[in-house]
Amino acid sequence: MSSTHTRICCLAIAGLFFSVCAGAQSQPAPSQNASPQKKSKHGKPPEPKVEIYYGGVFLVGDGGIPNGPCFRINGRVTSAGFFNELKSYDSDDGTIFRLGTNEVTQFPDKVMLSLTIHDQPCSFGLQPVGTGVYLTPENMGNLKLSLYWKHGVELRPAGKVAVVHFSVVPLQPYATELAAELPKRYLWSYEFGIPGAGVPLTDSLVLIFRTPDGHIAARVAARL
Repeated sequence: MSSTHTRICCLAIAGLFFSVCAGAQSQPAPSQNASPQKKSKHGKPPEPKVEIYYGGVFLVGDGGIPNGPCFRINGRVTSAGFFNELKSYDSDDGTIFRLGTNEVTQFPDKVMLSLTIHDQPCSFGLQPVGTGVYLTPENMGNLKLSLYWKHGVELRPAGKVAVVHFSVVPLQPYATELAAELPKRYLWSYEFGIPGAGVPLTDSLVLIFRTPDGHIAARVAARL
């Protein structure tokens, strides 16, 4: 599973007022020192929380290969203009999703998942230039990516996923004068088409990267 949100609701507050009728003459008049009776009020119900998803649903996460490099994953889930118009309204009664004034409950028939991956230090202290372990094409070629829809604790395969785009671009080092001496670094970019028909908007899209021996190198999710 990006990876920001508001809710607006107009509520009328009803004030409850009490009127005290004068009693018979035989009843004693109220003391002048008696404190005035306070008006009671109903508490104002909390306004629902509203979230907007303009630009899509974003995700970010970190991963690492045992005794190897660490890496950062950035991603976004889109589907034409669907998420640009989508809002969720969260209250004590639950969450409602709306496109404009229309309530919706499911993802579009197809969503697009865009990913970029690059290596990063496994620790962020000061390090000499050129030290550390870098993510290589061989490392990435050995990783297996699995995509799931998650409902509660249940994971189910995302179905027939299509690879729409893939590229690997070399990254230029900050110390350009040392470029010839430094290990090469890369940016991996992916775009996948994922079936979304019938998937509730309350489900999340889970990405799991595994090494050849089954070790989970990274797990991230995109959720509304």
